[in-house]
Amino acid sequence: MADKSYLQWPFFDGRHADLEAALDGWAGDHVRGVHGHDVDADCRQLVRLLGEGGWLRHAIAGDGEAIDTRAICLIRETLARHNGLADFAFAMQGLGSGAISLFGTADQREHYLPRVARGEAIAAFALSEPGAGSDVAAMQCAARLDGDAYVLDGEKTWISNGDIADFYVVFARTGEAPGARGISAFIVDAGTKGFEIAERIDVIAPHPLARLRFDGCRIPASQRIGEAGQGFKVAMATLDVFRTSVAAAALGFARRALDEAMAHATSRQMFGGVLSDFQLTQAKLAQMATQIDASALLTYRAAWQRDRGGKVTREAAMAKMTATESAQQVIDAAVQMFGGLGVTSGHPAEQLYREIRALRIYEGATEVQQLIIARELLREAKEST
Repeated sequence: MADKSYLQWPFFDGRHADLEAALDGWAGDHVRGVHGHDVDADCRQLVRLLGEGGWLRHAIAGDGEAIDTRAICLIRETLARHNGLADFAFAMQGLGSGAISLFGTADQREHYLPRVARGEAIAAFALSEPGAGSDVAAMQCAARLDGDAYVLDGEKTWISNGDIADFYVVFARTGEAPGARGISAFIVDAGTKGFEIAERIDVIAPHPLARLRFDGCRIPASQRIGEAGQGFKVAMATLDVFRTSVAAAALGFARRALDEAMAHATSRQMFGGVLSDFQLTQAKLAQMATQIDASALLTYRAAWQRDRGGKVTREAAMAKMTATESAQQVIDAAVQMFGGLGVTSGHPAEQLYREIRALRIYEGATEVQQLIIARELLREAKEST
């Protein structure tokens, strides 16, 4: 059973502990048995279940509401501890609709967000390109204004929920200024003429991913999110919310790994005792627990700071980098502790090992987080002189 004493930390209100307890019970009953054998069907089922359970409403901002980053993080941590695909389904609903929550018009919010919250519409966030992942300024996908519509041409890749989403938030170069300042954000509905799924992408942990192609794809100008040329701002603000939640998902995976390792170490018979009798095992368990707490402190500091209205670019990057890297080490230690069982297909430790690896890359690889942290430090130093 996971240690939940962290819910008493001053980062949280009582409602957060209640939320975690309710979700933990619900997830144990509803998502443990969904394993991703048919990843598309299972993702659709999980989105529907999460919508019916009322959990997806936490991933969006209703009228006059702010996104509760701590709630999103607790939900992702809890779901990840139960089922990696359930965490993915929740996270992509939030990330895919986040730009609409933060910058959408009243009509856009009314049309898309309630359906996302009910699990009736699947959302996707389309930023990365074959030649422009972390370097957003290198984006080549373009949108030109033609009367009362924009015409999109280009490709996006590594797009989560690709081929199952009902709509995509797409970022394209509109040319108001060079580099990142000349990008705009658009909502493109699935089935729009000129938009197709060019390729499905298989990855280490089964998730629906695809490469998208736009060829003369015409969308109404009313589908633009925010002002023309402000797409980079829209993307970064969305990622600031959900980058911290990536750290929370890593925490969930790490906590599950520690739980599994503890249960195994205290029951595995070896040399007249149990595995946990050995000092090497005890040292490893201590290191795992300490890495988890350090990651949790950084993660929930960033979430708490954002909920108070503070800027969290550096803090979110620190949390994402530390939590994902630490979780990889914690899970690797758990696999090692299980021995041959740990690399057996379908074993919890093996599943966690596959789940965690992508988190060190997506929504900004560890190396990019290091650049972000250093840039913020240097900026602050320059401003203080």
